[in-house]
Amino acid sequence: MIVMKFGGTSVQDATAINRVAGIVTSKLGLKPCIVVSAMARVTDALLGIARAANERRFEDAAGLIANLSERHLNVARELLRPGHERDSVEHAIESHFTELLGLARSVATLGELTPRSQDAISSFGERLSSQIIAAAFKAKGLPAHLVDSREFLVTDRNFNAASPDMTATERLVKQRLLPVINEGKIPVAQGFIGSTPEGITTTIGRGGSDYSAAIIGASLGADSIEIWTDVDGLMTADPRVVAGARRIRVVSFDEAAELSYFGAKVLHPSTVLPAIERRIPVHIFNTNNPSCEGTLIAAEPKRSLNTIKSIAVKRGVTIINVASARMIMAHGFLRTIFEVFDRHQTSIDVVTTSETSVSMTLDSTERLEAILRDLKHIGEVNVDPGKAIVCVVGDNLKFTPGVAARLFRALGDINVNMISQGASVINLTFVINEKEIEKAIGMLHADFFREADPAVFA
Repeated sequence: MIVMKFGGTSVQDATAINRVAGIVTSKLGLKPCIVVSAMARVTDALLGIARAANERRFEDAAGLIANLSERHLNVARELLRPGHERDSVEHAIESHFTELLGLARSVATLGELTPRSQDAISSFGERLSSQIIAAAFKAKGLPAHLVDSREFLVTDRNFNAASPDMTATERLVKQRLLPVINEGKIPVAQGFIGSTPEGITTTIGRGGSDYSAAIIGASLGADSIEIWTDVDGLMTADPRVVAGARRIRVVSFDEAAELSYFGAKVLHPSTVLPAIERRIPVHIFNTNNPSCEGTLIAAEPKRSLNTIKSIAVKRGVTIINVASARMIMAHGFLRTIFEVFDRHQTSIDVVTTSETSVSMTLDSTERLEAILRDLKHIGEVNVDPGKAIVCVVGDNLKFTPGVAARLFRALGDINVNMISQGASVINLTFVINEKEIEKAIGMLHADFFREADPAVFA
């Protein structure tokens, strides 16, 4: 049994959906369960509708809804022949958009967009795409069975970024999906969405369709989880920055988690967590190049002859420095600083300390003003924006002599603002000016991947 997740670009139009049907047909012997994202750019459009309604621009919201409705109807008409099945799908699509229009009108009337309302609006992308894809599969002779993820993916009430209740979800997945699979049918479920125990629609955050697939795969005890996207897999660096970037054939769970968190956009940072617990391998494949072997994320991959596996970058980073003589020999000082960030629900990526100062990086400045106000009661504060975090990931880096020396030699005259090594065995992280990213990544890649282990890199 396998779980196959298809992202937005993989289902963006009729041509893409037909390609997906062909890929699924080739996997029928493995008992696939399908998880789909919204069609490309639809979630962004839905959030635009929510914003317009919140600003009481109902006519603008209605216009955006009409455009989305036409797009989905056109895709359905291209995939399905005239007849009962197409009529049924068109009716379902029109019903969804009538419901969406009602939601937008309610938000516009109140002039208030609650997180709960935003989740309700955001959920339509996956609900619509799955309806069309299940019908398209049936039209091609595949035994598809549309299921509603809100009936089995149970979450808390943290709207916009809900966390799954794995115990309840696993029980319901087995109740709702296993019988479908055992009947020889192909469940087609929605990624990204779930519901509270009371049945209120939630979302698990942007990029959450990957996470949904891993949750379902772990709950089913799948043999593997496949993430189908528009690239060949994880790379040694961003190919838009480094022309000679190589595909990584195999990587560990921990390495994949670090890379995804620090900027590798191929998969969602939380994706690997349910798979790690069940030791389920995760494959990344390219829908546009299905013959490519992709990247395997495994519990215990073969050791690489190369020191590092990949270089990831997180842009748009801000450094906050807090200095105070009160830090000297004072216990509880760091706790006082971190409580500020906890209070304002803002995460920190990199932390370095000296005897009298603490430096921290943020990638979200949404609550920066309030954070700075509170920090100024603790010590002298200054802000240094326009930075980027570079994360170098590889086998056992912490205990590999000479890695840091080699890395900083390769960087040459590029100034490093912060360095962090030791918190993780597999990564070394540093912060530089964002404008020097291309130069830095190019020099690091040229040095560390001059020769690449063919068993690990393609």
